Amino acid sequence: MDTAHQVSSDVAFTASVKAIQERKGSRRSYSRMEERGGWATAITPELKEYIEKQISVFLATVNAEGQPYVQHRGGPQGFLRVIDETTIGFVDFVGNRQFISQGNLVENHKAHLFLIDYGSRSRVKIWGTAKVVEGDDELIKRLMPEGYAARPEQVMLFKVTAWDANCPQHIPLRFEADEVLKAIETRDTRIRELEAEVAALKAAANNRG
Repeated sequence: MDTAHQVSSDVAFTASVKAIQERKGSRRSYSRMEERGGWATAITPELKEYIEKQISVFLATVNAEGQPYVQHRGGPQGFLRVIDETTIGFVDFVGNRQFISQGNLVENHKAHLFLIDYGSRSRVKIWGTAKVVEGDDELIKRLMPEGYAARPEQVMLFKVTAWDANCPQHIPLRFEADEVLKAIETRDTRIRELEAEVAALKAAANNRG
């Protein structure tokens, strides 16, 4: 945690943020949270499970001029890997090769991860610092999703400063296409089983008649 911060949530709750919270009436509740130490700073087993089941993440960085940039990264479940209780790693796959996030991190190592799960209507915000690791084939091999058809470029390592989970308010309920297809397949299989049972009962009834 940044030594300038009295509590972990100060990474987001700056003096100007707290002033607005005071003016709009929410400062008291957040003060009580700060008295308990602020936000969590270590990845819990529950958060690890949440992170590693995601297939999508948004990475925010900012350059030396203060210009923010948000980049999407995706992959199969497990492409986001919790390395230890404060470190998240993932392979940076070959893409359009603009390298905006990487360039921003050279100028400013602070970063943010935003994870949202529409199926469970949940989201997690993670503040921290990030760096790009180039030329480490062993680390790429360790983090590369097995069988995934993508070319690895490098590795992104994210060091957690603090994290917070949001309420589900206003998150639309959506499901991934694979989940919907599996549900449809399960339904269709059950329909066929029931149709077979009905046909067998009808045949038995006709035989008794």
